[in-house]
Amino acid sequence: MANAEIGVIGGSGFYSFLEDVTEVEVDTPYGKPSDSLFLGEIGGRKVAFLPRHGRGHHLPPHKINYRANLWALRSVGVKQVLGPCAVGGLRAEYGPGTLLVPDQLVDRTKSRTGTFYDGEPLADGSVPNVVHVSLADPYCPEGRRAAVAAARGREWEPVDGGTLVVIEGPRFSTRAESQWHASMGWSVVGMTGHPEAILARELGLCYTSMTLVTDLDAGAETGEGVSHVDVLKVFAANVDRLRPVLFDAVAGLQPSEGRDCLCSHALDGLDTGIQLP
Repeated sequence: MANAEIGVIGGSGFYSFLEDVTEVEVDTPYGKPSDSLFLGEIGGRKVAFLPRHGRGHHLPPHKINYRANLWALRSVGVKQVLGPCAVGGLRAEYGPGTLLVPDQLVDRTKSRTGTFYDGEPLADGSVPNVVHVSLADPYCPEGRRAAVAAARGREWEPVDGGTLVVIEGPRFSTRAESQWHASMGWSVVGMTGHPEAILARELGLCYTSMTLVTDLDAGAETGEGVSHVDVLKVFAANVDRLRPVLFDAVAGLQPSEGRDCLCSHALDGLDTGIQLP
């Protein structure tokens, strides 16, 4: 199978992230990923792009097969993952068009499988052990540095750090929920950053989130609240601006074989009980 070094899991508006690609269908012990993997190159780096919601955006956030997505990326050689996504801002200063590279994560989802190590047998008969992986710092520090530097290099002053709170979706927050999220000191709210980060860590992959604010969340503004149409409109208006930042972030990542970050050591000393791809 063709190999890649870096994975990009794209959300709304990123279904044509790469040109001149090879489409590869991948099956996993957890079923099919959201879509085929699209393999190409950016600045000499081999990249695998995966549409998070599938082509045509047919998968709602709570129905995405996150385990299959991360497993599929690792199976083609990916060691580092960038996860751009659309979010709502929880502070007045984080208005539409803000690029925030979070350093913390809060999980408020309800029904998603958030681990590979649940003791359930795989198709090949192997049984994962129950292991506990640290997620004190959920994002790769090296990936975050590359993402922030890439944005600054494109004259887009990013917010360096902040907390992404992930809700179940597909509905947006009520005003009360949004006001509570803001009162907790969290920065942005989205629907897809979990369990991507923990699943990547459980596979020893580096994971970096890049969040684009498309709206002020319901409790942070007046009026009728968040509109799906408006979210897509703002994201589309910024996608051409974000694309070169992602390209530069890919180019700025350290070579995978030289990784020595916390993510690369996540499985040190742990017996997973399964053969990882």
